Order: sequence, then C-alpha cells, then structure tokens
Amino acid sequence: MRDDLFKVAVVGAGNVGCTFAFSLMMKGIVREIALIDVNREKAEGECMDLNHGASFVPPVNIYAAGFEGCDGADVVVLTAGAKQRAGETRIDLVRRNVELFRELIPRIVEYTDEAILLVVSNPVDILTYATLKLSGLPSNQVLGSGTVLDSSRFRYLLSDHYMVDARNVHAYIIGEHGDSELPVWSRANIGGILLRDYCRKRKTGHDYEKELDDIFMKVRHAAYEIIEFKGATYYAIALALVRIVEAVLRDENSVLPVSTLINDYCGVDDVCLSIPSLVNREGVKEFLRVDLSDDEGEQFRDSARKLREVIDELDL
Repeated sequence: MRDDLFKVAVVGAGNVGCTFAFSLMMKGIVREIALIDVNREKAEGECMDLNHGASFVPPVNIYAAGFEGCDGADVVVLTAGAKQRAGETRIDLVRRNVELFRELIPRIVEYTDEAILLVVSNPVDILTYATLKLSGLPSNQVLGSGTVLDSSRFRYLLSDHYMVDARNVHAYIIGEHGDSELPVWSRANIGGILLRDYCRKRKTGHDYEKELDDIFMKVRHAAYEIIEFKGATYYAIALALVRIVEAVLRDENSVLPVSTLINDYCGVDDVCLSIPSLVNREGVKEFLRVDLSDDEGEQFRDSARKLREVIDELDL
C-alpha cells in the first residue's frame, strides 16, 4: 500500500486528539484523517482550522465524521475519555472510562475489524485491556501508547544531564504508564556503553546513583508538573503517537515500549502493560523478553499486580 493511501481515524477531538491530527498532518504520511467526536461542531471546527493550512503541507483530506469514519482506516486512535473529578478515586475514573469504552468499541468494530486500535486514553493500560476484551480482536491488533512518552522523557532528561544527543541514549521505562512504572537501568546505555559504566567514567567523584534516581523521579512526576503549570499535556504525547502510527503504517518493525497483552513473561500473565515490542503493520508482532535484573523483575511484577487488582474489579 502506498503511503498516500493511508487513513487514520481519531476518536476524540480534545487537546490530545487534535494535536495528534496536526502532528500527523505535518508529518505527511497519511492521505486521510477522520476526526470523530460526540461534539460534532467541535470536530467540524477543528477540521476547518486544520484544513486552512492545507497549502503548507503534503495533500491530506481531514474531515469530521461519525463512527463511519473508521471504515477503511488503517489505524484508529482512541483519545476520548473522562477526566478525573475532584474527590474522585482512581477506580471511579477507571469505571467511568470503561463504561465509555463499552459504547465506543462496538461502534468502531462495526465499521472495521482490520484496523489497528491504538489506545491513548488514561488509565491507558486498563483501557487497552478493556479494548482488547470488548473488541474481540486478536491481541496484536490492540495496543496502548504505554510508556513510549515516558521513555522519551527519560531519554531527554538523561541526554540533558549528561550533555549527549537524546538520539544516542537508549533507555526504557516499562510497566504501568503511571506511578508503578520502572526504569530498566540494567540495560540503559549511551552510545553502546552501559549507563552505569558511562556515569562512572564521566562523573568521577559524583554520586551517580543519586543522580539517576533523581532523573527517574523527574520522569515519573513530569505529567503532574506539566498539568500543574498548564493544565494538560498534549504536544509530546502527540509526537509519540505519530511515531507509533508511523511504525505501523510503514511496517517498520520498530522497537517501542507500547502497552500490549503480556503472557508468560517474568511471572506476569493476562495483563496489558509496557515492554519493548516489535511494532509493524500487524500492530504488535511480538514483545521482547528483556532480561531484567532481579530487582527490576520484582518491580515489574508489582506493577502488573497493581493493574491486575484494578482489572479484577471490572466486569471484563
């Protein structure tokens, strides 16, 4: 299939959905973007705004639609979701979003059972699992944005601290996209040199263990800080979504830490969470069985247990 025939449907015309549509438009890798939202006028207005820049980008047809806009889509990106209310517990928010997905997912698969479904709405790991169960699609076709953004934040902060191009930093955040996520320090490297060795060689006399812990804490708290400052995060996640969609459409076999169904790995079964995975036209071709340290393995299992506890309270 030629690049200019690719179609992406975006369900949710909020900050994330529209910034993603803009970023995808700028990238020039699709010919058609359908924007779907319960507020049709909002979607229409966003499409008008985007289309007014058509002369500055490669040709792309952007339009508002109902769920019929999913018909013929190569990828359907789900950004719709309720926001947490004051005094509301996390499980209450989960229940409300799962109920929303009970309405959305059947309407999507009514029009396509071939598209890759990419879940972005939070809590992304729970909603990825819910989408998998509600859609009845094979597990490779359903994935979540997972810790792709967290890993990008991680690489940026490491690159900034050690003054190295972020593209030469190879490090992953895995597990839940949330408070129980964990860094894979044992495999992190800069230019092929294991990170801890790099720190010892380049930061002699410094407490590099504390430096690394501080960097990870900044990663874990980044979204909270951004939300406190400006109310929402959407630029970086939009770019992360473009990267995932590009890997799918171009059949790249790219390694990305997306949220996917995990079975028989590190003592974890039947839960969606993030691990480096091969992403291509099939969606998730396979997840990589990374050799974690004993401590990392236990943290990974703990992250999975916390997600499983939430899933067990839902009727999925």
